[in-house]
Amino acid sequence: MARPLAVAITGGIGAGKSAALESFARHGGPTVSSGEIVHRLLREDDEVCAGIVERFGDGVLDAAGAIDRAKLGSIVFIDAEGLAWLEALLHPRVAREYGAWRDHLGRGSDPPQVVAIEVPLLYETGGETRFDKVVVITAPPEVRARRARLAADGREQRLLPDAEKVRRADFAYVNDGSLEELDAFVAGVLERLRA
Repeated sequence: MARPLAVAITGGIGAGKSAALESFARHGGPTVSSGEIVHRLLREDDEVCAGIVERFGDGVLDAAGAIDRAKLGSIVFIDAEGLAWLEALLHPRVAREYGAWRDHLGRGSDPPQVVAIEVPLLYETGGETRFDKVVVITAPPEVRARRARLAADGREQRLLPDAEKVRRADFAYVNDGSLEELDAFVAGVLERLRA
């Protein structure tokens, strides 16, 4: 199996991680978002859903009986213990999912050299050890606030400071310019990784 080089894309809220992931895809790199995996687990994994309802009650369900992410978020982002429990439930499953995805691509007839995975809490969960390279996307606070309409729910305070993420990263980019500039940065990263 020709296991592709795994690149984690991380950064703060509103920095542009998703835009960087889309740029990797535009440049021919297979991509997956850990957020998309979480959303799928909340929709489709019966064990995850049952555990969440057991822990937090029926109040986290929507009218159709599915997990309502907004309701769940309103609980866990003010309950540190509840959030830690939820992350312990989800993070290992997410890691297994993207590991299996990467392995599946590596077993294909034309495996990619590089794959990119968006992982918002990479350093905060110790997840960087599962990746070959890390790309950190940052942006000035006023740009991030405008992009994300940052809520005062404590999420930002749980994250490592950008300076620490940049210090630990293999590649870093201040995403305060145009999409073309971000694309040029990503193209340069991919060129180096594929060399």
